[in-house]
Amino acid sequence: MATAPTNNHRRVALVTGSTSGIGKAIAERLAADGFTIAFHSKSSAKTGQSLAASYPGSTYTQADLSDQNQAKQLITDVLTHHGRLDVLANNAGINATIPHRSLKEASAQIWRDLYEVNVIAPWTLISEAENALRDSSSPEQPSCIINISSHAGVRPKGASIPYAASKAALNHVTKLLAISLSPDIRVNAIAPGLVETPMTEQWEEARKLWSERSPMGRGAQPADIAQLASMIISNNYLTGEIIIADGGLNLT
Repeated sequence: MATAPTNNHRRVALVTGSTSGIGKAIAERLAADGFTIAFHSKSSAKTGQSLAASYPGSTYTQADLSDQNQAKQLITDVLTHHGRLDVLANNAGINATIPHRSLKEASAQIWRDLYEVNVIAPWTLISEAENALRDSSSPEQPSCIINISSHAGVRPKGASIPYAASKAALNHVTKLLAISLSPDIRVNAIAPGLVETPMTEQWEEARKLWSERSPMGRGAQPADIAQLASMIISNNYLTGEIIIADGGLNLT
């Protein structure tokens, strides 16, 4: 559950999956930019509560985004405690590692599970948050949605075909929403390649690929993606873009 209500009237950013990795880096960067943060995770409640306590006015809410009711309640909780929402960063997502040639291994249930969290949950959060985002928007400072996608949604790569397809769907949803929610709400996506997070610690083959083939010679740090998110939010004109952040690997 979320922490106690706050009277903070600063701009508010909800970052899903923000107790570790990319989400945590984005949340901390936006806090440094002056936002009040609504932290979220499926688990890691103690970490989330500790993070919220570290940033004045911030809150933490635990919710399983594969459950539509919990996804909707997350937005309700954030609005109840903060009274407004200016930025929604859909970072939470799940993966499945399946060889691309192993078609039968990619079962229908795996497809459903990935789409539920990677596509449907962001859609639900956006639709539930739309009115609040419009209310806090102004011509000088439109509200902003950032979807964390993957380079696998742009190129025929990725841990599995269902995962890559779910991120490609999220990319297209991003472009469609950029039109339908304009001009009040800007919608963009960041499509990272390898990012050094707890989830990728064992990805030695990917690390070797980025070291040998990417122009930057390494995978990204979470702070690299967070800095890009900060830039997107601070630019009041950019919308409908899928920004690949893979150290130039897509060029090779």
